[in-house]
Amino acid sequence: MRVVHVYKDYDPVFGGIENHIRVLAERQAAAGLEVGVLVCNPGGQPAREARAGVEILRARRLATALSMPISVDQPWRLWRLPTDIVHVHSPYPLGEISALACRRDARLLITWHCDVIRQRRALRVYAPLLRRVLSSADAIVATSPRYVTTSPWLAPVSDRCRVIPLGVDEARFRPEPLQHPDEFTLLFVGRLRHYKGLDVLLRAMIDLRHVRLVVVGDGPMVGAWRALAQELRVNDRVSFAGEVPDAELAAHYRGASALVLPSTSRAEAFGTVLLEAMASGLPCIATEIGTGTSWLVKHDDTGIVVPPGDTGGLRDAILRLAGEPELAAAMGRAGRARVEAEFTERRMVERTIALYRELAGPDAARPSSAGDSP
Repeated sequence: MRVVHVYKDYDPVFGGIENHIRVLAERQAAAGLEVGVLVCNPGGQPAREARAGVEILRARRLATALSMPISVDQPWRLWRLPTDIVHVHSPYPLGEISALACRRDARLLITWHCDVIRQRRALRVYAPLLRRVLSSADAIVATSPRYVTTSPWLAPVSDRCRVIPLGVDEARFRPEPLQHPDEFTLLFVGRLRHYKGLDVLLRAMIDLRHVRLVVVGDGPMVGAWRALAQELRVNDRVSFAGEVPDAELAAHYRGASALVLPSTSRAEAFGTVLLEAMASGLPCIATEIGTGTSWLVKHDDTGIVVPPGDTGGLRDAILRLAGEPELAAAMGRAGRARVEAEFTERRMVERTIALYRELAGPDAARPSSAGDSP
């Protein structure tokens, strides 16, 4: 079976979706599928290379507008590719345009990573294309059942939706004894963007005199939030670690007492960091924003769920975990068990391949090798 993943970027470009595609592609190749990834070249990368059994094809990028590449090469190359499954990772306008141009004998699968939240003016132009592609897809993957019912894009096509949650490497992220059990250290991991709610967490820190906060990540809000920490006089208890190498990330979880993801909008569609923390045996605090975050974190079981933007509620949740170490440990164990049962990378890949086979049929077409090949 031949599969082509379509998105704007791929490893070594860093990002949650890019990493998800890499894990899927490499594990699918290891399972015996012929896997290609078709993206736009950010510049300085080879147009074509093979890595870990995956054929990486980088189309020519003419320009970038609103963080999205402009390319005529990507739809053209997808049209020429012989494949059984075209797997588009959305929302991505050029990906949807490319999907409309793909071979008719290929099945179209879309993974819906998040709703379009900002850029409302551009959305007026983009919306008709998006609705057309979603309605023409053979199947749509959502990462949580909550997103299917609450997304204005997925609800009208819910009959086409399948839930395949993201997965985590449970061998890499695993519980370890706390290095400093007498200290309570909060961990925040993620890109520092407007919807992450770190400002709410910093305000909650005002009354948490004996709690430390480690912020792992970088992004456009880092300067503003560093300044806010100083303004609130909590900077002596807040450490901005910046973006850390992927190989060092697990060590930050092992040094923490709990993870906090105080997101304030639906732009936080799933929260992979919650899985990493749960796999590491940490209790989690998340917000109820109608997405996968409050589905992953089961309130009073694997962690605590609070309303978004609620500084007092967030503070009380942190105080509860800090003051009840046995409860925090029990939530951490429950989170680890939930990951092992439902959210491993292996299960994610198995579910995706099973969907491919369902869409393509038992005797998936083997297109000729004319043109590009994944």
